This record gives sequence, C-alpha cells and structure tokens, in this order.
Amino acid sequence: MRSRVRKFAHFLERIGLAMAGAASGLFVGAHVGSSIAALTSQAFILLMMAGGAIGFYLGIDTPPLPFHPHEESSEQGSAGNIDSAEFLSAAGTFLAALTAFMSVGVIVLRTDPEIYWTILIMLGWVVGVVMQIVAGTIARMRD
Repeated sequence: MRSRVRKFAHFLERIGLAMAGAASGLFVGAHVGSSIAALTSQAFILLMMAGGAIGFYLGIDTPPLPFHPHEESSEQGSAGNIDSAEFLSAAGTFLAALTAFMSVGVIVLRTDPEIYWTILIMLGWVVGVVMQIVAGTIARMRD
C-alpha cells in the first residue's frame, strides 16, 4: 500500500513540474510571439508549452549516479567523474527558468526589448529545454 502512495505522490510531483514547464513555455511563447510576427500563432505557443512540459517532466527529477565519497578516483569507476545527466539537468533548468523569468519581466513591465534580446530568450529557452530532455533520457537509459 505504501509503495502505491509513494508512486502516486511522485507522479503528482512530476505532473506539477510538467505544468510549471508548460507555464514557463507559455510566457516565453507569449513574449516571443508578440515580438516576432512570424511566430504569432496558437500552434507556436502550444509547441513551446509542450516542450516545457516534457523538459520539466523528464529533466528536473533525474536519478543521479551513486555517490561514493570515500573511493579513490580510478579510471574504471565513476568516482570523480561528472554526472552528465545531472549537469545537463541543472544547466538546462537554470537556462529555461532564467529565460522564462526574463519573459515574464518583459510582459509585466511592458517593455519593448531589442529583437536580438527576444531571439536570445527564445534560443535560451529551446537550448535549456533540450538539455533537460537529453538529461532525463540519459538518466533513464542507465537504470
């Protein structure tokens, strides 16, 4: 019984992360779509929301490599190595959250940034979400 409750709680947590990712994608899509006429469509906003939901669902809660602090660094072991999934997850989450925060700031403050800032925000969002998806995929493939 307890196992089912834990699994359900974990599932709810992941769905919450996916909703946060979708909301972030909505803000980035709304900002970018309002600045670049070619991207002013519901399909673009839905694509940004779907990417955010998938990225945050897969990439934020990645199972890390086992940590062995007392082992010496060796060529065969994982001690001292960088966990690529954990690093990609952290960097991708930071980048996606930063660009979403910037988008919200632009929308709320009603500023009109230069077009290169808008393109940079969109590229940062896409790279961050892709990093999260890759991190989640790597972490789940090694289990």
